[in-house]
Amino acid sequence: MLKVRNLESGYDNLNVLGGVSLHVNPGEIVTIIGANGAGKTTLLNTIASLVKPTAGTVILKGEDVSASGADRIVQNGCALCPEGRQLFPAMTVKENLILGAYTLYGRREKKKAAQLLESIYLMFPVLKERNSQLAGTLSGGEQQMVAIGRALMSGPDLLLLDEPSMGLAPIIVRNIFKAVEDLRRQGKTILIVEQNAKAVLEIADRGYVMETGSLIMEGSAADLLDNSDVKRAYLGKDYNEFTDPAPA
Repeated sequence: MLKVRNLESGYDNLNVLGGVSLHVNPGEIVTIIGANGAGKTTLLNTIASLVKPTAGTVILKGEDVSASGADRIVQNGCALCPEGRQLFPAMTVKENLILGAYTLYGRREKKKAAQLLESIYLMFPVLKERNSQLAGTLSGGEQQMVAIGRALMSGPDLLLLDEPSMGLAPIIVRNIFKAVEDLRRQGKTILIVEQNAKAVLEIADRGYVMETGSLIMEGSAADLLDNSDVKRAYLGKDYNEFTDPAPA
């Protein structure tokens, strides 16, 4: 589904990624964990072509998309749910969701867009109830559901999720991660960046550990959960799932 080889990118004269290579197989949930500033968001943004690579390649579904625009990435079946949700607060839930289907409307596939909208309402019933509510007035968890739903409105095969649990209460995090598992059962492939290492490794197939723009470790989720270095650096000595309080 996705192959990244020796990828380098950054901002102006600042190089953030230093030769990153990874792969994601169809139907997998793969996670990237690491501290703030490690380059995880830059990596997702480079795959999504929001940041242009300075070296290396991105192969999506067998096609080299390294030089493609962000719209081409979406058309090729890859959508990003960005860090911080980045909704349009003065627009309604439905309007935010429909914006995610701009490529479908451009191809006059209104019927498919309508079907996708209904599938998102089935996944997140509260969004149907909040259909006409301004996105800026929703709770953090509801806004994250809208952000995920908006990404899904393009009908992607590969979904990139950047910190979906950020700022959410543990019970909401559980619901979000359950939705991620449901998406995999529906045939989606998912690459997820997440600071809540324990929670994401519980649902992932494989994972990578990133430090200062490089991937320093990879393995099955079970192996990473059991790795003493990962435990010490990212899980803590007492790493029970969803125990730390967080704002709603």
